[in-house]
Amino acid sequence: MNPKRKRWLILAAGWGFILLGIVGLFLPVLQGILFLLVGLMILSAEYVWAHKVLTKLRDHFPKLAARIDEASEKGRAFMRRTQAD
Repeated sequence: MNPKRKRWLILAAGWGFILLGIVGLFLPVLQGILFLLVGLMILSAEYVWAHKVLTKLRDHFPKLAARIDEASEKGRAFMRRTQAD
């Protein structure tokens, strides 16, 4: 895949999750915080501010940080499995 296209898809996915998270804060059927965290995780690879926000969240909420690390490792394992096939 073209690196420029890949970057745009990553940014679109990250911002899409951020928007879903904002909507989810007001709608009871969506988990707003979860979508915001996923969006921040995706965008943290491209934006320094997103990485700083995640770092602050990790400092203030250590249990959340452990769950984020666990989810990140599961995501990496999934990506390794799908790329190997």
